Amino acid sequence: MNLPFRVPGAEPTGKGCVDQPVLKERGQREVFCGLTGIVWLHRKIQNAFFLVVGSRTCAHLIQSAAGVMIFAEPRFATAIIDERDLAGLADIDDELDRVVNRLLDRRPDIEMLFLVGSCPSEVIKLDLKRAAQRLSKLHLPRVRVLNYSGSGIETTFTQGEDACLAALVADALPDTKPASLVVVGALSDVVEDQFNRLFSAMGIENVGFLPARKAGAMPAVGPDTRYLLAQPFLNDTARALDELGAKHIPAPFPLGANGTTAWLKAAADVFNVPSERFATATDAGHKRAEKALTAHRETLAGKSIFFFPDSQLELPLARFLYEELGMNLVEVGTPYLHRQHLHQELERLPAGTVLSEGQDVDRQLDRCRDAKPDLIVCGLGLANPLEAEGFSTKWSIELVFTPIQGYDQAGDLAGLFARPLNRQARLGGL
Repeated sequence: MNLPFRVPGAEPTGKGCVDQPVLKERGQREVFCGLTGIVWLHRKIQNAFFLVVGSRTCAHLIQSAAGVMIFAEPRFATAIIDERDLAGLADIDDELDRVVNRLLDRRPDIEMLFLVGSCPSEVIKLDLKRAAQRLSKLHLPRVRVLNYSGSGIETTFTQGEDACLAALVADALPDTKPASLVVVGALSDVVEDQFNRLFSAMGIENVGFLPARKAGAMPAVGPDTRYLLAQPFLNDTARALDELGAKHIPAPFPLGANGTTAWLKAAADVFNVPSERFATATDAGHKRAEKALTAHRETLAGKSIFFFPDSQLELPLARFLYEELGMNLVEVGTPYLHRQHLHQELERLPAGTVLSEGQDVDRQLDRCRDAKPDLIVCGLGLANPLEAEGFSTKWSIELVFTPIQGYDQAGDLAGLFARPLNRQARLGGL
């Protein structure tokens, strides 16, 4: 492998990458749009429905990303904007009312309806926020109607979740007794249950999760609420929580044994959990995670990895792979770098790591090819061409769909990176 190039002035400072210069890329981008977030959000909020107001292309994207739902009707659909709408021959409010009424008549289980904006609806200036407010008044208390944008114009695909949760905070959180701790970010149910048990074992009570599994169970938030981010791409949601008086608990993200322990410890310190009780609650899980990671360390240690900007998970993943599995970081690209939320991740990255923000895909491809990394993390649009050139790749979107947070998922997370290298080794031996 060629030595990775260094950003000028990126000498070690003793604080990891906190003060390190970052390459600012402002060129051609290659990324999914925020509509993709519906694929995991509709599974999480079990009585919500996501109605995209968009084109047939939007409908194809969501259906392709979600796969074919055979045994149950999916909780998402697309209200197609056609030529009559574009020409102004149809009243968009009447058309939307008709679609929504038909949907709610057919699906009485829906308690929360999201009108999701798209590139086409934004281009023709549809006011879906006002439409959501009007429809919510018509259908409350049975159904609350909210709006957010999943447009891919100047956004990356995980921002769809951020926009959705920010809408929940702004319009739909209950005003009853606030939770003492809120975990923010869509987690699989099994991960949520694991974290709930750990917080309970530490003695932290009244813990809420945003989003909750049911529309009517969203946690209340107030000035006494503290919140932990479980995902690094929730900037708008965090801002909305701050406006309600909630206070952010700075922490690394719960990836791997060390990351999960540090994330839990940040909450334990805020809630004055005795160190002995914290150790009792977390030691077994930490040891399980360490054992699971050992099985993949031989494959990954010493291997080089290059991150293209895609999901905003890149920095926490890079820290996990470097710190817990011994991988060498060639370049860590991310669509947006929120230094406040990622401060502790930056501290734990090796000084001198090449960091890039934004995308200029041709320049990044040139740097990647020159470095010849052992593994590349990138979007689907780049993976197949790079595989054809002989590189091993990992789809970044898979890291959003898959449960990867917490102790019991640490081995699975490492396995996602080990699998392409193992596959290449087997193919090379044929």
